[in-house]
Amino acid sequence: MTEQTVVVIDHGSGYMKSGFSGWNEPQLVLPSIVNYRPCKENPGPSSARRRLGLGIDLLHPDTFSYPIQRGRVLNWEGVEQIWSFVLQKHRLIHEDTPVLVTESPLKDPVERKKTLEIMFELLDVPALLLADQLEMSLYATGFLTGMVVDSGCGLTRVQPFHLGRPIWPTGKMLEFGGQDLSDYLVKSLFKEDSKMNKLFRLQTVDAIKMTKCYVPQKLVEALDYRQSLPSGYDDSNTYILPDGTSVELTPMQRLAPEMFFSPQVFDQERPSISQAVLDSINACDAALQPQLMSHVIACGGNTLYPGFTRRLFLELAPHYPSCTDASVWSHSKRNFSVWLGASVVAHLSTYKSEWMTRKEYDGHWWI
Repeated sequence: MTEQTVVVIDHGSGYMKSGFSGWNEPQLVLPSIVNYRPCKENPGPSSARRRLGLGIDLLHPDTFSYPIQRGRVLNWEGVEQIWSFVLQKHRLIHEDTPVLVTESPLKDPVERKKTLEIMFELLDVPALLLADQLEMSLYATGFLTGMVVDSGCGLTRVQPFHLGRPIWPTGKMLEFGGQDLSDYLVKSLFKEDSKMNKLFRLQTVDAIKMTKCYVPQKLVEALDYRQSLPSGYDDSNTYILPDGTSVELTPMQRLAPEMFFSPQVFDQERPSISQAVLDSINACDAALQPQLMSHVIACGGNTLYPGFTRRLFLELAPHYPSCTDASVWSHSKRNFSVWLGASVVAHLSTYKSEWMTRKEYDGHWWI
């Protein structure tokens, strides 16, 4: 099993990443989006037989949806469509390959059973391994002990590990992620009666997030500086919309990722990401805490914001002054950490017993 090429699928709330094991990045990265287009036979919006497609239909830009939200599958038909497309593409190169699918730490038994059903009965895979997403992020670094801090589209999760195993029940999960940052920017940039379609608004916000937003080291100082600048003084505050309209971003729009560190500033009642990490470390055995503090692993797309990992370190380190090697580890492809770790695990002999073959599934369909 472990000597074969394996198709690795990491399907998150925002994106689906897939590719062959052993590579240093996924070969397919697709938005986790499906659309339901009206068809002549059933044009009504409530019809269960509307035509299902991947991505966003430019002719019907407001008909798309996310089949996975906050780490939970809400639309299995959409998930099946995405997986079917992915395996069809990969099977053009390797026809009969085992599949590794990463799964949310929530590990809902119903979702796990449905995953097995789709993979074995509908997509006819020869063998399947379900792997914990946070555990895969740990393996992507080569560490066996550390604090994984993963912030993606719909969830932000922290989980300490010791010798490759999660330390229960010390993990924390915040139902907050990149989509909440997008919602904030959409509401602050566009009026409720805006005639711009949903696709245009989301594309604009995504571009602003990637090119204009950052995490300040000190919010008050950053705000004071930006508010003191004359209008039009800083070209980096300006964003040109596709229609040529120029928009000058406010200081809080540029500093929107501060939402992860100061939720109260945005009227959100939840812990900051730093507090969640501290609470999780403090719940572990005192002897392990220095080792966890020296191996805080930042991963997920939100940690790519400039200043994010530095700010996280500055907020954690003062709480452990005796830990002289406190550090936040990150790498340039940390938005692919889960997939990269799974790519390694696919060939580890220690996981051989956790694979399920088609024959085993046929004999134990109820698992």
